[in-house]
Amino acid sequence: MILFMSETLFISDLHLDNSRPEITQLFLDFLEKRCPQADALYILGDLFEVWLGDDDNSPSNLEVVSALKKLSDSSTPVIVMHGNRDFLMGEKFSADTHCKLLGDNEVIDLYGTPTLIMHGDTLCTDDVDYQKFRQQVRNPAWQQQLLAMPLEQRAAIAKSMREQNESAKADKTHDIMDVNQDTVESEMLKYSVTHLIHGHTHRPNVHEFTVNGQNMQRIVLGDWYKQGSVLQCNQDGCRLETL
Repeated sequence: MILFMSETLFISDLHLDNSRPEITQLFLDFLEKRCPQADALYILGDLFEVWLGDDDNSPSNLEVVSALKKLSDSSTPVIVMHGNRDFLMGEKFSADTHCKLLGDNEVIDLYGTPTLIMHGDTLCTDDVDYQKFRQQVRNPAWQQQLLAMPLEQRAAIAKSMREQNESAKADKTHDIMDVNQDTVESEMLKYSVTHLIHGHTHRPNVHEFTVNGQNMQRIVLGDWYKQGSVLQCNQDGCRLETL
């Protein structure tokens, strides 16, 4: 008899978009073939390159929504966080996919280890301009005003915002756009955890450090621009995989 060890899967920064159909197919295959055996799938933000609102029923969106619902209904809980690209996912998305939407910071019990999970953009406190932008787009009043606009207008605004963001990034150093270590340590102490998992920076790695004599671990998830990146965790620990 072959015994399969339980595992929990974490992914982020897929940035699903019509311009990269091969990545969308890789994700759909991952949901169908790998995830049904998992204890849970956590998607820690930026599942989509852009999410214009829960009323955006484009064929590509509906295909992903349907696949998530199939997985959620069959065997594996799917838990989703907002990223900096898909912060408009709301109650209808959750209802349509049967996924659970989490807040910005959550502590989960990962096989006996309390672990803080987040998208990761709030850790990049050196990027002052981005943090101001984030405060604006996460404002409920701003979101309500945007969602009241026609989809075409929202799409134009989203395109303009992405172009401005890419232009601004060209003038920033890599260090500014990475996490601030003091902020990392402060958040981990705030939530009384020694383990943190996040995405956003697209720099997959496992960071080991100490705070007040205590061993800490921060795992960064990779993006899905050219390949898949998965963190697989079980009772023996976690490891990063490439699809």
